[in-house]
Amino acid sequence: MKWSQLVGEIIEIAEGAGAETLKHYRSATLGVHQKFDASPMTAADLAAHHYIVNRLEPVLEDVEVISEESAEARGFAAPTKDQFWLVDPLDGTKEFINQRDEFTVNIALIERGKPVLGVVVAPALGLTWAGSRDGAFRQEIGGKGREGIRPREVPAAGLTVTASRSHADPTALEALLKGQKVAKVVNAGSSLKFCRIAEGTADLYPRQGRTMEWDTAAGHAVSEAAGALVVRLEDRSPLMYGKEGLDNPHFLVGLPSVVSS
Repeated sequence: MKWSQLVGEIIEIAEGAGAETLKHYRSATLGVHQKFDASPMTAADLAAHHYIVNRLEPVLEDVEVISEESAEARGFAAPTKDQFWLVDPLDGTKEFINQRDEFTVNIALIERGKPVLGVVVAPALGLTWAGSRDGAFRQEIGGKGREGIRPREVPAAGLTVTASRSHADPTALEALLKGQKVAKVVNAGSSLKFCRIAEGTADLYPRQGRTMEWDTAAGHAVSEAAGALVVRLEDRSPLMYGKEGLDNPHFLVGLPSVVSS
């Protein structure tokens, strides 16, 4: 199967799941529950999960689908094969509950620890981002207005830093950015931060809080397909996937010249 065909199939699935989440958006009967880590889960998370898994499993034969909503049941174990799917059916559930439009649907294909295909859909914003070995692009949901994307060179005014809206640590961020020329810090939810780097509307995304592999894989694929790097904060080595426990270390996203400094 060609990359363009596979990306098209995954976009169709992710955009369909996004439509499922919108059926529950701003609903009085959202049904919020707490998961193992006290993070929220809603009827929209489950609806998108079932929609994606039922359609994703037949796409590539014998490739495991690991979704946020099924990971606990499998004990957060590492995948058993080198190729697998990582899915976050509703990334930014807190944004969703608080009726902020910055939530996404994330689907990524991992091969030997690296995300080689990723699709991020922002249903309430009407936008889709995708990345693969064929490059990265953004389009309106439904396919109109497709355009290639790439990170920008850092402006003379300094870095635009994008940081988590719901999990911000201003003190840690200030310490990390000390000595850097920063024009502004813009908070955003979900995988949109990766997409802002990929499309050149932000220059650096530092993440110093806990994330899981399904939170980052699709955005990682998009940003690297566009020309950015995603590296571990500790030693600037590549962020890898398929780890036991499925959690991530702290990381940085940006152009090589930005994240290596």
